[in-house]
Amino acid sequence: MTEQLTYEFELSDIIPAEPRAIFDTWMSGAGHTAMTGAAAEVDPHVGGEFTAWDGYIWGRTLALEPGVRIVQSWRTSEFDENQPASQIEVRLEPVDGGTSVRIRHTMVPSDQLGYENGGWQDNYFEPMKAYFREH
Repeated sequence: MTEQLTYEFELSDIIPAEPRAIFDTWMSGAGHTAMTGAAAEVDPHVGGEFTAWDGYIWGRTLALEPGVRIVQSWRTSEFDENQPASQIEVRLEPVDGGTSVRIRHTMVPSDQLGYENGGWQDNYFEPMKAYFREH
């Protein structure tokens, strides 16, 4: 059996909204759908399952600190069935102009660099900025 290589990274951006608004939107199926522009379903409790981006992403919520932190197991349809789920930690910190949203993504399969190289920016940060500017 070949050992699966993984890596981790952190990315952040400033989103024009209060931390609690981002937290509540992320943890709501309707809100997550509106924020990203793709269908999502979210059970907003620790242990609850979620899907995002029309089922491309799925996982389970591992920890919640309302308005501060979200931790979720996270995998996509690109993961090999033998690869364990990766994990995301979303940290929300108030700053001038909104909230610093810091994503720490760990246990990412080493053959899937796209999440770090534009995936989070294109599919989360940019749509979030547009959504919260309007709301």
